[in-house]
Amino acid sequence: MDNQEPQFKRIQDYIDRMPSLSTTVTKVMEVCNTPNTAANDLNKVIMLDPVLTGQVLKLINSAYYSLPNQITSLARAIIMLGLNTVKNLALSTAVIGTLGKKDSFKSLSMDAYWAHSICVGVTAKALAAKLGVPVAAREEYFVAGMLHDLGKIPMNNCFPEQYTQALQLADLEQGSLINTEGLFLGFDHGVAGQMIAKKWQLNSTLVEALYHHHAPEMASEENRKLVTVIALANVFANVFEIGSAGDLFPDNSFILNNLEAVGMTWSDLVSLYDTVNIEIEKAQVFLQVAR
Repeated sequence: MDNQEPQFKRIQDYIDRMPSLSTTVTKVMEVCNTPNTAANDLNKVIMLDPVLTGQVLKLINSAYYSLPNQITSLARAIIMLGLNTVKNLALSTAVIGTLGKKDSFKSLSMDAYWAHSICVGVTAKALAAKLGVPVAAREEYFVAGMLHDLGKIPMNNCFPEQYTQALQLADLEQGSLINTEGLFLGFDHGVAGQMIAKKWQLNSTLVEALYHHHAPEMASEENRKLVTVIALANVFANVFEIGSAGDLFPDNSFILNNLEAVGMTWSDLVSLYDTVNIEIEKAQVFLQVAR
């Protein structure tokens, strides 16, 4: 355990060397975060990038949105989806394109990891709807859920042996992977996730979702509701074993505290099961488009 400082340095170097988000995606996020931005401002940015244009059109015409007619105009797609949704589509497909490749996965199963991530995104969005979050803001919950475990990717890539041991010990003790990561590496996937979010200059909501989803009470007041919802969506995916990112044993008091924090019961969460399974099928398009 004495070599933990070099390990932290190694993960920092790895994340520093990761590709930046494309200029277009960075510009999309900038434009969407500017007050009084119009759909036309976003259209001007995206139309210069044929790949992103194709991705936006493919997504809006997919089962995920279930629109009655084919949309062929980018400008119309942006107006129909709304700025926030387009920003989150651009971000999630860019992230999956950068980190979703097979060679990024050594001790984690790539397919199980993305199945888990999509389930958490879909469940978070369904929970947001149940909690009365405005429709336009729900996509943020989906993206935060889908990206919440990003920190595990560089960790399992840089330290496959130690990460395998952390996974095995968490399984053996039926305990939290966060704890065994700390034991073998000296830091956990929340810390690594925060580093990625900061490198890509993601907004504070996503930084906190990646960093605090195992301790929502540490999130800022402004973002605590979203981070708590991500924590509960993560529990849902783990309890129902939809995909796996190695953290299969949620603590009962953690579940109860977070349900109480958002004013829900366990049966409220369980009642989402059928909706989530239908939506997971639709959301697979994010992986298909990004690859």
